[in-house]
Amino acid sequence: MKFLLLILVLQVTASGTVPLREHTSTEENVEFAVRYLTNYYDFTLKESPSIKMKVNNNYMENKIQEMQQFLGLKVTGQLDTSTLDMMHTPRCGVPDVHHFRALPGRPVWKKRLITYRIKNYSPDMKREDINYVIQKAFQVWSDVTPLKFRKIYAGEADIMILFARRAHGDGYPFDGTARVLAHAFGPGPKIGGDAHFNEAVTWTKSNKGHYYFYYGSNVVEYDVLSHVTTELKNNAIHFWRKSLRTLEPGFYLMSSFWPSLPSGIDAAYEVTSRDIVFIFKRNQFWAIRGNEVQAGYPRDIQSLGFPLAVRKIDAALYDKEKKKTYFFVEDKYWR
Repeated sequence: MKFLLLILVLQVTASGTVPLREHTSTEENVEFAVRYLTNYYDFTLKESPSIKMKVNNNYMENKIQEMQQFLGLKVTGQLDTSTLDMMHTPRCGVPDVHHFRALPGRPVWKKRLITYRIKNYSPDMKREDINYVIQKAFQVWSDVTPLKFRKIYAGEADIMILFARRAHGDGYPFDGTARVLAHAFGPGPKIGGDAHFNEAVTWTKSNKGHYYFYYGSNVVEYDVLSHVTTELKNNAIHFWRKSLRTLEPGFYLMSSFWPSLPSGIDAAYEVTSRDIVFIFKRNQFWAIRGNEVQAGYPRDIQSLGFPLAVRKIDAALYDKEKKKTYFFVEDKYWR
């Protein structure tokens, strides 16, 4: 394996695809990238002597492209600075590409009442704060699906939630750093449905410093916010949420995620590379990360350069390839 890595390092170095991160060697960058792609993108370093090393290099380049496309980065197939920075960003332990070898088929809950139990608590936060975040995470599902969730305080629940360091009995030990924040398992028996949080992380109930525990709701929900759109239904605004593990997108209440926003909106778009959602209502707009409005918002839409005659945005669209945002007002548009 070390020999294969050495050859791979020499190949990618010769092709000029790996910039040096500060205080990090090229070999360390490649080894880290191999581990990252193995953990999250099903990358396998071929060890057969009958396979030319060039195949490994091409295969790794393809996997880098897959990762870049998935995360909204510029697709180069190279370990450029932005790609390495993204790889070093703390993240969920659930793979972005997964074939459900342990859970064949399409895992779903086969009953409507799901129990959960918080097995232990992080000393970083008050118990009532952790209870609140987890309860709100389940409420997102119960508001828009037939599923109901009930907390139990002893015994085995359908979803066991725990905080742990390093090895904790599931075969996926944390490494003692805050690089992997948490991981979860798809619906099923035994470990299925469980969510484990890394106790090496310092959790907070605020998004200022350390790691905001709202992230916990993302782990429990086990899916990812994708393209934001709006629709009026029963006087409530919803958005589509596309899961990594389901073929069809789901339909969710916006008020479950952003209760501080005014009711009713005119337009919205997401910049996935920055993990920010922009929401427009009348002559104001908000920038939101997680479930909190960012400092300095709301702002007037005139701060974006619109003429005074424009008092509201009808629709907005972000083109991640061109990194341009398109705003539509009646029969006109701005870019």
